[in-house]
Amino acid sequence: MTAASETWTLASAADAARVRAVLARLTADAGVPALDRARFLGALGARLRHGLDAGGTEVAVAAGADGELRVAVDGPEPWRHTLRCPAPVPGPLPRPDEVSLAEALLEADEDTAALLTSLTETEELLGFHREELHQTNQGVLALHAELEAAALAQRDLLDAERAARAEAEKARRLLTFLADASATLNASLDHEDILRRLPRLLVPRYARHVDVWLMDDERTPGERVAATVTAARTGRPQHAGPRPGGLPGVDDLPASAISPDRPLLCLPLGARTVQGVLTLVAPGDHFDPDTTVMLLELARRAGTALDNARQYEQHRDVAEALQRAQLTDLPHTSDLALAARYLPATRGLNIGGDWYDAFSQPDGSVLAVIGDVTGHGLRAAVIMGQLRTALRAYAVEGNGPARILTLLHRMLRHQQPELYATCAIARFTPGEPDVVWAAAGHPPAVARGPGGEVRVLEEKPGIMLGVPLPYEYEEHAVELPAGSTLALYTDGLVERRSAGIDAGIDRLARAMGDLGRADLTDLDAAADALLKPMLHDSEHDDDICLLLCRTARG
Repeated sequence: MTAASETWTLASAADAARVRAVLARLTADAGVPALDRARFLGALGARLRHGLDAGGTEVAVAAGADGELRVAVDGPEPWRHTLRCPAPVPGPLPRPDEVSLAEALLEADEDTAALLTSLTETEELLGFHREELHQTNQGVLALHAELEAAALAQRDLLDAERAARAEAEKARRLLTFLADASATLNASLDHEDILRRLPRLLVPRYARHVDVWLMDDERTPGERVAATVTAARTGRPQHAGPRPGGLPGVDDLPASAISPDRPLLCLPLGARTVQGVLTLVAPGDHFDPDTTVMLLELARRAGTALDNARQYEQHRDVAEALQRAQLTDLPHTSDLALAARYLPATRGLNIGGDWYDAFSQPDGSVLAVIGDVTGHGLRAAVIMGQLRTALRAYAVEGNGPARILTLLHRMLRHQQPELYATCAIARFTPGEPDVVWAAAGHPPAVARGPGGEVRVLEEKPGIMLGVPLPYEYEEHAVELPAGSTLALYTDGLVERRSAGIDAGIDRLARAMGDLGRADLTDLDAAADALLKPMLHDSEHDDDICLLLCRTARG
């Protein structure tokens, strides 16, 4: 439904100008935007010119109640256009013949001016937006530059972190190796064993080849690499290679004739005193500085381990020599056969303190003694000698086994208050079947009868000698028929870390029962036969004494 409508006939350009002016006024009054109005009037003008060129045309205009303005131009190419008007189209519609040609031209100029003003504003707005876009682009470019710089900085930080982690891991690996290698070297007190372990530790990771020259080596310095001799003479680490090593704390020398292509690193063994020189052939074309620092410390610790091993071996040799020098020659009697064995410890410094003794009394009886001083080394060997001498002195006075132990206990308490000892004494009297014995904290003796029956003398022994308590020892008697064998021993024979002492005593009792007729005929053979099953592992942490006593057959 339309609010108003008109149809106008155009026969001339003046009619077209008037129609255009009327529609321009209607659309302006209806609030159609200038740009939309200009587009509409431009398209309308073109259709009107086509219609006039064809001899004339008609224009139909209708203003709808819905705010739409509909325009139709007839002719060879009919044209329809609808405008959406923001404001109602005012009615009634004016007629073109009411508009003069001058007004039409002025209104056309006004529309053109309005359009130009709109275009100017649009151009200014476009310029503003263009500048704003330029500023935005500049900001985006700056942001991209900042992001790229941040990415580069982050990459540098990540590279630095990776490098720091790699350095930390390398340091951890070197320190772990140094700790493990030090523990391996210090676990041995045999300098030959230490020399065998060094190449196994270092080849092939840290050296292609390893040579160790000790200062007491029989080979003369002339047979050695010049850098090795220099390191031994000056006590300073030496590097010999085709190029300077620049290693921390290491002097540079020319390349060695025996290794012109690979560098040598000659490290003095030891800290205060040089035990020898450790010479390493580089695993590659150079030595790493950080690894060299670790190798310097390892050489120092290896020298200390070698020094400790040498001191231990010297101490051990002296203690063993003193120990053996104080072991007695066994007496020969018609009523009692004796055989003894002493074996030093095969591991550690556990030498000194174990002893055996046997001697005749004025009344014809024989005292068999076995003892063990707590502690090891020279001091234990010396105290053992003192106890042996005192025991013989007390025995000469006619004292029995219990009284002798009581006197020894009193002496040790006063003269060596921090030292203890165990001891067992058995007295064999010719013509008497009973053996009288007493013990001070010592493992029980094991007896084998002539028929092969074995028993352990399990009577409770007295306290250890030297315990800070007054004590009187008791004597016991055991019947040993003719042809019986009594075994006295120290705890090193029966005690092992993997098992208790009771299991060792049971094993000794079984070994006594397994002795054959040939072993019983020769008491020395019996001693060897007993030691074989008892020391099947060949390694023992304590020295061992064994004293066998066999009564003569009637």
